[in-house]
Amino acid sequence: MYSRRKVFRIAAAAGLVACLTAAAKPAIDPANPTCPLTPDWSANATMKLTPVAKKGGKVLLAEGRIDTGLPERLKTALAANPDISEVWLRSPGGDARAGNAAGRIIRSNFGLTTRIPAGWACFSACNFIFMGGQPRVIDPGGLFIVHMFTRTGDRSAIDMSVAMGTDATKELIGDIEQDAALLASEDNDFLIRMGVSRKLLTEVMYRQKALANAEDKSTRRCLTQVEVKAYNVANNNE
Repeated sequence: MYSRRKVFRIAAAAGLVACLTAAAKPAIDPANPTCPLTPDWSANATMKLTPVAKKGGKVLLAEGRIDTGLPERLKTALAANPDISEVWLRSPGGDARAGNAAGRIIRSNFGLTTRIPAGWACFSACNFIFMGGQPRVIDPGGLFIVHMFTRTGDRSAIDMSVAMGTDATKELIGDIEQDAALLASEDNDFLIRMGVSRKLLTEVMYRQKALANAEDKSTRRCLTQVEVKAYNVANNNE
């Protein structure tokens, strides 16, 4: 039998382990309960591309917001560093079509791996850069975060059209709807070409709300390791 002192020491140690474990877990976003409150997706205003030596080879760190100039910068970086074997992604997203173009550039470099390392987050347009990899790796603890895209981000344009009257608002809504339909078609084609299940769009992405409302503020979803394999988002054997 254990002495009272030994029992106390065991209980105290167990309590310490529990506290440390709890402290290690990131806080959950109450509005998006599948995701952490503060995903690590880089604060760089534009995506920074940094070649570094890692894992016995060269890796391209791609960190920050996706802008229209990214595809050309990515093409230049890969041409200047032909020995790059992996692209590691950490981004809050950005320009959707630039993300698609960057994904196609990665795919054109045969055998180039994309990876979301543990603790890093790849959101929105970053998803499509990631899908360009062959193979694609999401390390345990890496976050592939999706949402329903919206073409209504320019609030000033919306407010101006409302101020101008009904006809201007109808015209803006028509333009938004047309562009959203084109982008959805482009996304569908992109997934087919990259070997990702189109069910990722219909069962996950397009089921998220584009904008939060008073009743439900959830606008994004963090996929589990089971889901990224089921939809062939990650297609490695690591």
